[in-house]
Formats: sequence, structure tokens, C-alpha cells
Amino acid sequence: MAISKILCIGSCGSGYPGKHLRQALDYIAAPEKTGNGEWVAALNCHKDDVYDQMCRTKAAFGKLDKRQGYHLIISFAEGEVDAGTAFEIIRRFADEYLGKDFEALYTVHDNTDHIHGHVIFNSVSFRDGKKYRYEKGDWAEKIQPIVNRLCEEYGLSTIDISPDREKAPEKYKEWNDSKNGSFIWKDMIKRDIDACVLQSPSYESFLSMLSGMGYAIKNAYESGGKYLSIKPEGMARFKRCKSLGPDYTRERIRERILTENLSQYRPESKTAPRIMRCRVKIYRRAKMSGIQKRYFARLYRTGLLKKRPYSQVWKYIEDIRRMKKLQEDYLFLNRYHINSTADLSDAAETMRGRKKEASRRRRQTCKERACFRPLFDAVDEMKELQECEDCYRRGETLFEPEHRRWQELSRMLSGEGYTPGQLESLRQHFDTRAAVAGREERKAACEERTALRILKECMADSVLRKQEKREGPAIHQHSEGASHDRPVNDMLPDSALPDGRVGRTSHHDGGFNDALLFNSTPSDNRKKENKGKEAPECRRETR
Repeated sequence: MAISKILCIGSCGSGYPGKHLRQALDYIAAPEKTGNGEWVAALNCHKDDVYDQMCRTKAAFGKLDKRQGYHLIISFAEGEVDAGTAFEIIRRFADEYLGKDFEALYTVHDNTDHIHGHVIFNSVSFRDGKKYRYEKGDWAEKIQPIVNRLCEEYGLSTIDISPDREKAPEKYKEWNDSKNGSFIWKDMIKRDIDACVLQSPSYESFLSMLSGMGYAIKNAYESGGKYLSIKPEGMARFKRCKSLGPDYTRERIRERILTENLSQYRPESKTAPRIMRCRVKIYRRAKMSGIQKRYFARLYRTGLLKKRPYSQVWKYIEDIRRMKKLQEDYLFLNRYHINSTADLSDAAETMRGRKKEASRRRRQTCKERACFRPLFDAVDEMKELQECEDCYRRGETLFEPEHRRWQELSRMLSGEGYTPGQLESLRQHFDTRAAVAGREERKAACEERTALRILKECMADSVLRKQEKREGPAIHQHSEGASHDRPVNDMLPDSALPDGRVGRTSHHDGGFNDALLFNSTPSDNRKKENKGKEAPECRRETR
């Protein structure tokens, strides 16, 4: 049994568009994977010059950008075939599927339990310059049938490619959104349609109820258009109901209205209820500090949006993002046991030290790796000359200059006391160390920014509270002075004030409760004071 799949190889930019194609060709032709180059061959080109020939074909027709090639992978069942038989099947497949239109390199990898083959072919035909075009369904109609027929000829099992086996691929964006817990329009629309179907006695009432939920409806009847389409508030474009599934077409919705009702979703229980006894271990909640309580309160208040109707969630996307930020802040405070602004400052300083230490280790690793750069370059050059060296060992004297260069590089590595395998392991070690140090540096920098941002917010809150405390006594003393100038107010029942406002007056040390007297909050009083000298003049006119 063999199963195939096809991948596209994209461009890497205007500077080096064929970089990914070059890397893919080098990967599938690696000697350690292909029996030291035994299971490597080419179609319509020379295997030692396949990349350059592909590039010349693209340049001849002016198609150097966009997709560079295609990668076919054919995998065989474990233990079912040997490398020689697999290589013959891959060769016949490439001849039949690609014909005389595209340059291709095909190989067989026998370094794993599952022997598998690779075919990489050019995206541009060297005959007419047309690009290869993969249509939807080509795998089931063209590629896999050829693989199945070749497997049957060699006595291997085949796979079923009937329509029943095919599974509709889920859109990547919707899958990624559902994985990350983000908002998805499709799920909301389906739930709202299901709710309207259950509660509507007719199709007209279904449309009316859907409109009442804020949906715009298009092509409600056959005369208006072929497909019923709806659009909720906040969505940019109409969505066809048929794209939601077979149960959401216009005809199917009419049938569901006649057959579905709430009783189907609320079955009556035929057994008498019983009281179940269970033991639950109660965990005592840990006490939180003042700063943690304040952030937790913000998080809780923002989380109240969950109680709002689901159909209106699109209005609160910014609230959701703010809630996530507050949650990250709260988890940061809890993770480092921060109970005060002093702890925040210490945490920021600690994160700064960790960032510097990780940066130092990363730079040190890069310096150590730079010392081995000549040896790494020699290993890379030996890899490029390895195929020429193999040809020379098989008796092809044409590659004698490459053989001498290969021996020179080998002697240089031996003189330094290293082998190519050891240098590859050393390079991988340096790359791993540098990557780990880079991740630690980025994490420390992120947490340092979080600590500084929270500290800045706390300092701003502290300054605001101090201003309120300083302004409060000043307003109270000013109201006491005004009370002596207006003794008539002492005689007013429950403060029917001259300007028509009503407020409960209460004496405290011979004066009035200023906040209650003027029926306002301290912030309102601050706004009144900011008006300058107009406020005292208005009070004199009132008296």
C-alpha cells in the first residue's frame, strides 16, 4: 500500500526566489538518506545540475517569481516493499504523470522503517513555458489512481479513494480561531438559526424572528435569488446559509420548522429524582494582597460581559482583548508573589538582570561559533563535493579537480582534530544554545515590560488618590465658610436649596456635608473649582 500527497514550494523573495526549491532538492538527494546516492535519478534533466536547469527554464520564459516547484511524497507500508521496488514505482509514476513537460528529481529514502519516495518537479514546463496547475480533486482523480495501479502491478495493497472516504477539509482560519478560543461567526449564526427554527411555527415567522435578532436577510424566497443569505450585525458581508451545512438550506429549514420543536429537546424524565450523596473536598482560597485584589477586581468586572447575549459578542471584542491583558497581568503578579509596588520594582530589576544575562550568553555563544566558521564552511563545501567524490571513486576521472579539493579539505579537518560528523554535532550544539538564550532573553524582556507597565499604572493611581485626599479637606473648609454666611439654610427642612436642588443637610462640626449638600461627588466638585472665579460670583448672586 502506498499513499501520496503533493505540496507546493513557494518563492523566498526577490533576492533569492529559489532558496526553498534548492533546499528541498538538497534534502531529498542527501546521501545518508538515499543509500549513498544509489536511489537518486532525474527526469528530463541531469541529476547533478537539476536546480540550475530549472532556473534556466524559468528565466527563459520570464517566470522566476511565485511558486517555484511542487513536491510529491509517496509513502509505502512498513515492511511491504524494498528500496529497489519502491524506486522503480517512483520512476514509472514520474514518467507517467509528468511526461515530457517538466524537469524533475526523484529519490527513495530507505533510512526509516517506512520506505518512501520524493518527486520534486519544476513549476514551469520547459516545452511551452506553461505553469503546472493543480486543480481541486486532482489527487483523487489523477495522482492516487496512478499510484494504486502501479502498486497492483507489483502485488502491493492499495487504498480506498471513493467519495465516501473523502473528508471536507476544515478551513484553516476557522480551525485556528477555534483552537485559540477566538470568536467565530459561523457557530453563532448556526445557533441563532437553530433557536429560531425551534420557536417558529412557519417560515415567515422564522424570518421575522431572525430579523428581530438583528440579522439582515437576502433572497428569503426563491423569487429573490437562488441561495438564502443572512448577515448579523458587525459582519462585513452576507453569508450563504448553505455554506453552514446541509441542514441550513432554504428547503431544509422549511422542513425543520414543520418537524422540530422544543419537546424534542426536553424529554420528560420517567424516573423519579433521587438525592445523591457525594463528598467534596473544599480547598481554602489563598488570601490576596491589595494590589492583587485590585487587578482581580478589574478582571472580574471585565468578565461580566459573559452574561450578555451571545449574538452581541462582536461589540465587545475590545473588552475581550482588555480582559486577556488584565488576566496576563494578574497571573504575572501571582506568579512572582508581588504584594506591593516595591515588589514590582524588584521584579522589574530581576527581569532586567535575567535579560542581560541571557543576552550575554547568546553573544558568547555566537563568538564561540564564529571561531569555528572556517571549519563549518569546509564541511559545507565537502557536502557539495561529496557527489563528485563518489563519481571519482567509481572511476570517473573527469572529477579529479574536485577530488583533490575534497582531499585537501579532509586533511584540514583532520589536522584540526575533527571529523565532519563531529563538526555537524558541534554546529547543532551552538545553534541550540543560541536559540535557548534568545528565547530566555525575549521572555525576560517581555516580563520586564509587563512589570514596568503595571508599576506605572499603580503610581498613577497613587498620585490620583493623593490629589483627591488633598482636595477633599479644602472643599469641606470652603463649604463651612459658606455656611456661616448663609444661616438661613439651617432653617430649611431637608435642604430645599435656593437653586431648586434638594439634598439632605447634616451638621458636622458646625458645617455642612459638602458632598451631600450640593448633590454631587468629589469629582464633580473638582470640575466646579476648575471654572475659576465664576463659582464664587454665582454663589453671591444666589444669596
